[in-house]
Amino acid sequence: MRFLESDEQDDPILSVVNMVDLFAVVMAFLMILNVTGSQLPENSVLIENPGEENMRITIKDGENMTRYETSNEIGEGTGRIAGQTYMLDDGRLIYVPAETTNSN
Repeated sequence: MRFLESDEQDDPILSVVNMVDLFAVVMAFLMILNVTGSQLPENSVLIENPGEENMRITIKDGENMTRYETSNEIGEGTGRIAGQTYMLDDGRLIYVPAETTNSN
């Protein structure tokens, strides 16, 4: 009987079986990480294909998600100049509000 036990301990197939078990555990762990890591945080902005024709912007604000997609239409509307922004040599931005006139 002792002879059979020693053959079982030296069997190279057992090493392969242990490696397959280890691989299965690692793959399960990576799949769990992939599923849980792909969710957007509570408040976030996701920009897909920035600067291209098929750019999409997804904004998540709590439970609400809003998706904006680019189109070939030019935006238009009404409004007025709010001010001017200047960049200094050191990279700082300075905003100068526009002078407002009261027409009332």
